[in-house]
Amino acid sequence: MLTIQNVSFAYETQLVLKNISFSIKKGEHIALIGASGCGKSTLLKIIYGLLQVNEGTLFWEKEELLGPLYNLVPGHENMKYLSQGFELEPYRSVSENIGQYLSNFEPKTKQNRVEELLEIVEMMDFANTKVENLSGGQKQRVALAKALAKRPELLLLDEPFHNIDNFRRSSLRRNLFRYLNRNNITSITATHDKTDILSFTDETIVIKQGEILTKEETITLYNDPPNYYVASLFGEVNEIQTSLFTDLSDDSTMLVYPHELKVDTASKLKARVKNAYFKGNHYLIEAVFNNTIIFFEHHAKLKSPETIGIRVTSEALSRIKDKN
Repeated sequence: MLTIQNVSFAYETQLVLKNISFSIKKGEHIALIGASGCGKSTLLKIIYGLLQVNEGTLFWEKEELLGPLYNLVPGHENMKYLSQGFELEPYRSVSENIGQYLSNFEPKTKQNRVEELLEIVEMMDFANTKVENLSGGQKQRVALAKALAKRPELLLLDEPFHNIDNFRRSSLRRNLFRYLNRNNITSITATHDKTDILSFTDETIVIKQGEILTKEETITLYNDPPNYYVASLFGEVNEIQTSLFTDLSDDSTMLVYPHELKVDTASKLKARVKNAYFKGNHYLIEAVFNNTIIFFEHHAKLKSPETIGIRVTSEALSRIKDKN
């Protein structure tokens, strides 16, 4: 459906993307992740047609996608790009913004469509409110509904939930991806939020300094990250000397998530507690182990400078031994 071949792009003399190549099938949901400034947002703008590539080609099915040098109005009719800038008309109502590009020849159909989208983004109570009177998170939800209005085949999302309150973010994600799946709409989401990645994407593309490190099924990538950089994009991660927990005698290190480290009073491997951070259903414990800071989860608060024994879960050890 979407094919990108050897794309490179620079802002003046600063090279931002280098030889980017990948393809996406219809109906897939892809995450773009990487450290800030790695080129995620730039790549979305290139796909949509807002930026002109220096090298490479892009194809939408069999149609070559050409940038702003070749199009009077940038953008592709089968795509929608939701930027972090919202691009709404502040003096018009929420409903008017959402229905801006829908046909007026069938007013009832238009009204039904707008109401459907208002329900998806949970903005029914604000249908007649002017956009200028909304919060940042509410504007983001209106912009999302507007992007969906004409049923795009490909939706490009740049940090789509970052302004939205935590209590509403989860339901909005579910509403959105339920709608995308029902309508077989493909999506590419640039995000820093691991919940966006883990719960709702089929594959994840990892970018570092403008280059693709890997493109892998999201679950596989999380369970078996190839290096510390990739693992750290999903949250806290520990890099620990492998020989301390296994019978391997080399100098290699292993990547262990906080939930894969457990307190074990019988363990000879000791860590000294520094801090405990309440996370709701558990505490994230910061400790010193083998002269290195580590993080692990525990059901109760541990106090500094308590010394405790630790072990790695059998599942994590199996993964590590399989790699070796």
